[in-house]
Amino acid sequence: MSLAIVYSRAQVGVEAPPVTVEAHLANGLPALTLVGLPETAVKESKDRVRSAILNSAFDFPAKRITLNLAPADLPKDGGRFDLAIALGILAASGQVPCASLDEYECLGELALSGAVRPVQGVLPAALAARAAGRTLLVPQANAEEASLASGLKVIAVEHLLQIAAHLNGSAPLASYESQGLLRQSLPYPDLADVQGQQAAKRALLIAAAGAHNLLFSGPPGTGKTLLASRLPGLLPPLDESEALEVAAIHSVASHTPLQHWPQRPFRTPHHSASGPALVGGGSRPQPGEITLAHLGVLFLDELPEFDRKVLEVLREPLESGHIVIARARDKVRFPARFQLVAAMNPCPCGYLGDPSNRCRCSPEQIQRYRAKLSGPLLDRIDLHLTVARETTLLGTPPAQGDNSRQAAARVAQARQLQIRRQGVANAFLDLPELRRHCALDMADRQWLESACERLGLSLRAAHRVLKVARTLADLDEQPAITRTHLAEALQYRPASG
Repeated sequence: MSLAIVYSRAQVGVEAPPVTVEAHLANGLPALTLVGLPETAVKESKDRVRSAILNSAFDFPAKRITLNLAPADLPKDGGRFDLAIALGILAASGQVPCASLDEYECLGELALSGAVRPVQGVLPAALAARAAGRTLLVPQANAEEASLASGLKVIAVEHLLQIAAHLNGSAPLASYESQGLLRQSLPYPDLADVQGQQAAKRALLIAAAGAHNLLFSGPPGTGKTLLASRLPGLLPPLDESEALEVAAIHSVASHTPLQHWPQRPFRTPHHSASGPALVGGGSRPQPGEITLAHLGVLFLDELPEFDRKVLEVLREPLESGHIVIARARDKVRFPARFQLVAAMNPCPCGYLGDPSNRCRCSPEQIQRYRAKLSGPLLDRIDLHLTVARETTLLGTPPAQGDNSRQAAARVAQARQLQIRRQGVANAFLDLPELRRHCALDMADRQWLESACERLGLSLRAAHRVLKVARTLADLDEQPAITRTHLAEALQYRPASG
């Protein structure tokens, strides 16, 4: 047969659209033509494939070979199609059976020797192959990652000869069995390690229970970073679909998915990070830190030291839960439903308000320092807390229930209430749901409106106060928001101006 069809997958953001590799052999002068909008790395595959076929003791057809990567309007890049192209040529020339290729999808880059090398973005392709009901042929180095898609038949290969022998039936390959290498969870840091700081721990509990964003402000050495690192241990564990979604993002960003799957990611970019590093970008858009923190925690230490233009790009994903990166050729949408935890000093030297009276910053310096953060960005942070310095060397002894395990149990109970009631955490309530689940009686409503007016809070900030109050009521297992909950929620909002 002079025509063969092999199935593969492209990579577009965190999606894996199908690509059909069509190989046709015709009479004429020997030549190889590759069409279907291939990028440079794909164009170079014809040289890699030719050498791999010859070095694997197969015959390279001395005919006019046309290779089409369909659909033609989908850009293709990387070496992920090498294996599919080689199998297409071998099938079209009758060296492997064509009929057996219908049930497979192939990913892999070929070495000149015929060895199969790993590629990026295997997990999204594995999930798509599972949905299509096909078996996935992947490099040995990618097999563990592909096996995260439970229910998918994965065949790991190391050389082109192995695949040909498997398809010919002379040496069938067994399905790959997961070794559990990516399922080794590490223990989270314990909240009990933090000495004192009861108010900060309370804020951390509220943030975890309602998926609220949190800003710590205080002098150096007060435990802001230590507190932030304890937040992932308080959050509910990821379910399988969420864990696969997180791992797929990390698969696209590197050759391996998130290590210690299925733990929530905790990302800590340095304040010198650029805009593309934080939100993603490049000529071939790649996920940035906010996407790598999807369904986890993004911790920004020394918040005012970040470039203001970089911080402003956080405003859209904080509201929508995704980021769209537009390029001249196309647009790529990345998920970015992260929980923001930020830390900052109150002034350039860091000691404003400290009992030691070490601060020598002028009012103008303090104003310039704080002006690096825009009002709209601060509006999107639900909880603002000043962290004071502990006055004793060992701090106050931990209170009962002041460890991660017990705090996480309270968080899980509150989250279950929210999921049963509205399907999402309180921080993600839209306006109609907010009106429905955060209703107040007339007296409390007037009291809250008066308080927001005195503090100069925007309507967005007032809505976030209601969401925090709803979380406080859930922690207390109260069906309705009381004025006590509203008063505590208002304590976490700084006055405007």
